[in-house]
Amino acid sequence: MEFATPGPWLRDDGPDTDVVMSCRVRVARNIAGFPFVNKASDKQHRELVSIARQVVLGTDLAEGMIWVDLNCATPRDRQLLLERHLISRNLAETDIARAVAVSGDETLSIMVNEEDHLRMQLLAPGRQLVELVERINIIDDAIESKLDYAFSPRWGYLTACPTNVGTGIRLSVMMHLPALKLTNEIERVRRAAKDLHLAVRGYYGEGSESAGDFYQISNQVTLGRSEDELLGEFQDRILPRIVEYEHQARKMLVERNPTLLDDRIFRALGILRAARLLGAEEAMKLLSRLRLGVHLGRLPGVAITAINRLLLLVQSAHLQQHVGVDLNRDQRRVARAKLVRQMLQ
Repeated sequence: MEFATPGPWLRDDGPDTDVVMSCRVRVARNIAGFPFVNKASDKQHRELVSIARQVVLGTDLAEGMIWVDLNCATPRDRQLLLERHLISRNLAETDIARAVAVSGDETLSIMVNEEDHLRMQLLAPGRQLVELVERINIIDDAIESKLDYAFSPRWGYLTACPTNVGTGIRLSVMMHLPALKLTNEIERVRRAAKDLHLAVRGYYGEGSESAGDFYQISNQVTLGRSEDELLGEFQDRILPRIVEYEHQARKMLVERNPTLLDDRIFRALGILRAARLLGAEEAMKLLSRLRLGVHLGRLPGVAITAINRLLLLVQSAHLQQHVGVDLNRDQRRVARAKLVRQMLQ
């Protein structure tokens, strides 16, 4: 599986991309007449994949779509899709019959037999949730015109997890919050998120840890809330507040101790340009410092596009794809350091 460029969520050309790296809208749907994935038989899992393939590739969405049978994909290919945020960790690691359809521009992916029969998601750089919701509704309608969804007049769309019942929509953003982390104010975001019924997760979503000061923040409950309510609150109230928190923290770092800030940024650059061994977690942390420095205008001569590309290439599967061979952990540390040195010289 080959990908010529980083995913669209790394383009850095959307609104507020200095803090909001990317946004995602995901819709969970189940097909009427079938048990939820965790209750379905192997035969039903295979039947669901067959139905989904026929429906998805039979719509106007099919042009440019790539269908990937994940049971036939190699472990590296599944990891590549995970690192590009096109599938979830759960879908990558399970062994039931499952698949994913991916658009040519990688903005759309439709997962089959994840926690729900269908999970459709759209990705975009920056803060573009309104546009994504409009587009996902068109996609959802196109598929629903060919399928009967599990739906209750009282509860709305039925999903395997009760928190998704109702609209079945999940709004999320990937946020870069290095200043809040450096000023020990990240707990402020966690407290605000808890009060607003938001989930704060790591770089790869549910079950993952934060890497490089990147956090996924999403709505936690859809039951009893309309799509417009969820979108309005998230887009107009929650995101501006967190962006403002981060901007205030960045301003404080610059005003209170610019020398210490520059030392952290240039020390990260020095390590990345000189290291001979580099782990993925350390690379993410140091690249996070560079990204902060570029957006604060304190790191001339380093392109944000190079940093964003490296955020992907230092991941295990992308690194091995780049060098063209399978590598063990120690070999990856050597290859990762060499790649970073080359791209930052």
